[in-house]
Amino acid sequence: MSDFSEAQIERYSRHIILREVGGKGQSKLLDSRVLIIGAGGLGSPVGLYLAAAGVGTIGIVDSDAVDLSNLQRQILHATTDLGRPKCLSARETMEDINPDVCVVPHQFHLDSSNVLDVVADYDIVVDGADNFPTRYLVNDACVMQGKPLSHAGILRFEGHVTTIVPGRGPCYRCLYPEPPPPGLVPSCQEAGILGAVAGIVGSIQAAEVLKLILRIGDALVGRLLVFDGLEMAFRSIEIPRDSGCSVCGDRPTITAPIDYEEFCRLRGGTESKPEVQS
Repeated sequence: MSDFSEAQIERYSRHIILREVGGKGQSKLLDSRVLIIGAGGLGSPVGLYLAAAGVGTIGIVDSDAVDLSNLQRQILHATTDLGRPKCLSARETMEDINPDVCVVPHQFHLDSSNVLDVVADYDIVVDGADNFPTRYLVNDACVMQGKPLSHAGILRFEGHVTTIVPGRGPCYRCLYPEPPPPGLVPSCQEAGILGAVAGIVGSIQAAEVLKLILRIGDALVGRLLVFDGLEMAFRSIEIPRDSGCSVCGDRPTITAPIDYEEFCRLRGGTESKPEVQS
């Protein structure tokens, strides 16, 4: 542990005394690069815990500004941040928690023209989006570049999490081959979300990312962990890999990112610019 300062030894002491982490594991965390899609309900707990854990470089993709309705669950932001870009608010909060961490804001809309370049700079990606076009876009980019991806979704009192590791298990498309028709699945804005559910599910995503970096435990590869907040119950569903999957299958037919706003017939309507928040 000669490479750690005295302050770092104290800061990360609860990690270092873990047999599965130790000084070598903490060094891995400090050297790692994680990209979070969305500084919203899921991205907030993920960002807080990854920063506190000492993940050295954390990218945040979000083109939105902080709104009062966000503060019920998006704990990266405060009332004083209203109107500020979420990327900048998130960076300030995370770097205040841990000055060892470098937070890189990506304040733009993610699409097929930039997703591969952004994803390429990171080791692991976290999907905190709340819309299907972004979820499919990020999944496809991660599969194409062989990047592990933590996916989650939340609505009302429920949430789900899975970990996608290309070459080791199924991808998001194996679970949902095509996006649902517009309007079939309500958004959090339409159906509501208990704020604490975002914290529970996002914390599970953070744990999965840390395990992947440290190469410990069993990740949720090939499994969908479903959480019911009203019953306070978890259940695990096995997800088989689809050999005919259009992205990760034996003969993929989708080999470049697609803008799913258009595919889902969202472009040009009131939902023409999907946000990457939750």
